[in-house]
Amino acid sequence: MSRYGLTEFEWRVIAPLLPNKPRGVPRVDDRRVLNGIFWVLRSGAP
Repeated sequence: MSRYGLTEFEWRVIAPLLPNKPRGVPRVDDRRVLNGIFWVLRSGAP
């Protein structure tokens, strides 16, 4: 796990809340996207 990544416990809590039906464009890994969002928020990167 990276410094800003979600822990297994956090991911198990969040994962059931995410949509899982495909809609045209293939979905990317939700965990990777969330880790990127949290990295930007926590690090202050533009």
